[in-house]
Amino acid sequence: MILKTFGWSFVITAVGLALAVLYDGWTAFGIVAILSILEISLSFDNAVVNAGILKKMNAFWQKIFLTIGVLIAVFGMRLVFPVVIVAISAKIGPIEAVNLALNEKEHYKELVTDAHASIAAFGGMFLLMIFLDFIFEDRDIQWLRWIERPLAKLGKVDMLSVAIALGVLLVSSMTFATHAHLHGGAHADKGETVLISGIAGLITYMIVGGLSGYFEDKLEEEEEAELEAEEEAKKSGKGGASAVLLAGKAAFFMFLYLEVLDASFSFDGVIGAFAITNDIVLMALGLGIGAMYVRSLTVYLVRQGTLDDYVYLEHGAHYAIGALAVILLVTIQYEINEVITGLVGVVLIAWSFWSSVRRNKRIAAEGGGDFSEKAEVSTGV
Repeated sequence: MILKTFGWSFVITAVGLALAVLYDGWTAFGIVAILSILEISLSFDNAVVNAGILKKMNAFWQKIFLTIGVLIAVFGMRLVFPVVIVAISAKIGPIEAVNLALNEKEHYKELVTDAHASIAAFGGMFLLMIFLDFIFEDRDIQWLRWIERPLAKLGKVDMLSVAIALGVLLVSSMTFATHAHLHGGAHADKGETVLISGIAGLITYMIVGGLSGYFEDKLEEEEEAELEAEEEAKKSGKGGASAVLLAGKAAFFMFLYLEVLDASFSFDGVIGAFAITNDIVLMALGLGIGAMYVRSLTVYLVRQGTLDDYVYLEHGAHYAIGALAVILLVTIQYEINEVITGLVGVVLIAWSFWSSVRRNKRIAAEGGGDFSEKAEVSTGV
């Protein structure tokens, strides 16, 4: 099972490390290895969240996620994305941006750093909406009941998550603009950039998440209708084609949602990589290897049913998303070490895993029964 799921990750690791040695010797080998570990540690929570979505998709779309999805993740976010950032922020052509990345690495790093505010605002808002929509939903299984129960009641207020997200964005943009004015005004115009980028992140979430949710709901309705009319469908031989088509639409938009989610998660990894190297080739190799492991880990969690056995993992991952969203928004103005960013996610997921293990042991000691019902009265701590 391990070899089957992680086989391609092992192959990509070997190829990537070999290319690093050929490119710039054993120093490059070490940098790529460090970047791979950085990406895995920063994106472990991504794998848990992705698994919660991917388990609703069939084997075909899981394969698409591991193939085409990896190409998008590696070449799109880890190679093309940094170049696009420079091209847009510096108002230069993509070819010139690539030339900067390869030949003027310090200047390239400066341009990417200069674009950090807009990147953080976009990614922070997207991730914040994911967290808010999760925490405001009324759930049978609750981890930190003392927090989640009252927030679930507040979540009955329509559009509350959007209102809170916009409020946070407004405060962030005003604070950034005020700070810039007080310290020379070099970035005073970026308060508006932060606001526009954050709104773009919010719109992206609402469009992609909305379409994904719509088709997922339609798929569930279709499945219920099929169960009710199963015997009639067998006699007439109808009813199968539309369900397959609808499943395809639902899977496509969930796949699209996964890719945007991965893009938002990868912001911190891409930005953090500049603390280690300015070489875009080494960044692409290291972060690409890490992205492959995150993909494989996602599929492993789905096939092993880990989220069903350890029910608080998904909660921990979403709390990590919330923490990362806050960190990204804070980094608009203040620098935060990448080690802190990575540790926050790891600690929250480890805590949720430990809580799940304790819950399972407690239920086993009580003689089993319906795990979901017993979880309703569990605090998870």
